[in-house]
Amino acid sequence: MHRVCLIGCGGISAVHAAVLGELANTQLIACADLIPERAGRYGCAAYTDWQKMLDETRPDAVHLCTPHYLHPIMAQEAAQRGIAVFTEKPPAIDEDGWEQIRQSALRVPVGICFQNRYHPHIQTCRQYIENGAFGRLRGMRAFVTWNRSAGYYAAADWKGKWATEGGGALINQAIHTLDLLVRFLGTPDQAEATMGNHHLRNAVEVEDTAEIYLQKDGVPALLYASNAYSQDAPVLIELHFEQAVIRLEGDVMTILQNGEKREISSKTDPALGKSYWGAGHKACIADFYRCIEEGAPYMNDPSSCEATMQTLLKLYAKFRP
Repeated sequence: MHRVCLIGCGGISAVHAAVLGELANTQLIACADLIPERAGRYGCAAYTDWQKMLDETRPDAVHLCTPHYLHPIMAQEAAQRGIAVFTEKPPAIDEDGWEQIRQSALRVPVGICFQNRYHPHIQTCRQYIENGAFGRLRGMRAFVTWNRSAGYYAAADWKGKWATEGGGALINQAIHTLDLLVRFLGTPDQAEATMGNHHLRNAVEVEDTAEIYLQKDGVPALLYASNAYSQDAPVLIELHFEQAVIRLEGDVMTILQNGEKREISSKTDPALGKSYWGAGHKACIADFYRCIEEGAPYMNDPSSCEATMQTLLKLYAKFRP
């Protein structure tokens, strides 16, 4: 049984707590949050001092559901205590923070919550790319069009700021889609971005819209991400192969080949949080603890996320103040 602590009891923590409660080999023993009422929301020991919590409870693992800029230092502190780390995305917002995550992984298992890697349609597409079932991959495009208002940013003083969030639509909302494109494409030879702020320029420092161009070995991957849409629409990813086009939207995979269209719906568990977050959290977290028990490599360890993080940091390089 893995005794687990959780730091940060905001919105996404509910998903982590629910998964930990469902898994047979994990027990949530304590939570920490600066707001006492939130720290006690899951019925376990509650702390406002996360370091005191780690020292007094001595957990096997800790989940980080805190503001982005805190992930590296909290991971480092946990690793120094011999505590495994599972962190929400992004694991870091700059190169120094990412190096802290790398160094932490030399001491203890470290996992990163890129849960959409576990979606069955994503895994199927990786197989198609690897086995050449539809010929060579020729290009990709993706759209993340969600809605984030000024009120969303005003509700948390760390959001919308370069120093604490590290960016906007790309690093927070579209990072999962960027991660999938990089995993499909491989480490890009070229990565460029344009970023702007259309509807939140008086509310936040960071971008509400980003247009991304990636390219590897002549294969382009395009990503459009914006928080300025009227709703949180399902993410759309399209893969163009020599012999077919595959579109992923929500839980439906559409294969267009030889003038025919075939739709395949996934049979995943319902999403524990918001549906557009995806339903992969349980599989992602369960696999983390399975890998710890078996001493096996974890699909979302820092080494597996290196290409994504280097691409992300490169895309932001000229925009960060």
